[in-house]
Amino acid sequence: MLGMIKNSLLSTVETWPYRVLSKGEKEQLSYEERTCEGGWFAAVEVVGKPFDEASKEGAVKLLKYVGGTNDKVCFGKVMMAVAVGERVPSRTCTAETDGSLQQKVKVSLRIPSQFQDNPPSPSDESIKIEERQGMTIYSTQFGGYAKEVDYVGYAAKLKTALGSEATYRKDFYFCNGYDPPMKPYGRRNEVWFVKE
Repeated sequence: MLGMIKNSLLSTVETWPYRVLSKGEKEQLSYEERTCEGGWFAAVEVVGKPFDEASKEGAVKLLKYVGGTNDKVCFGKVMMAVAVGERVPSRTCTAETDGSLQQKVKVSLRIPSQFQDNPPSPSDESIKIEERQGMTIYSTQFGGYAKEVDYVGYAAKLKTALGSEATYRKDFYFCNGYDPPMKPYGRRNEVWFVKE
């Protein structure tokens, strides 16, 4: 636990590897088009709870996985010692027609690069190891402690900024948080639309 707190306050985060294809700004919203590498992810689905509650529950399970509830004791120790991997995972948000988020949230984290070839198996059966293909996304970034209302608001702003020229999946989007809860400043959150 102390290792997680130390890394939360003093370390950097290994993010999902990507390359920026283009940048734009419209109506005071900056955004990027990126291509993201494929890879292995640990994921947990939480159903029937409000977004913020589901996100927290899923993140706690994945933090325990990172912390050692897996088949490789060294995974948690290495993870904490060198602080790699998204410790606060991304959420796949399924949007209702009114813009609110459904009560079905998949919380995931990208397995750190050093474990991509052989991801540790989770001890918690609700955590699944999934392979995801690379994808191209539209992304916008914002700070603070993000809640559902923030993600929904930035998704609406990104939709407006992209206009009708961009084609992307309308049935879901990614809500990403890169920082642990103990980090009080310089927080990074993003909304991603997956390009079609």
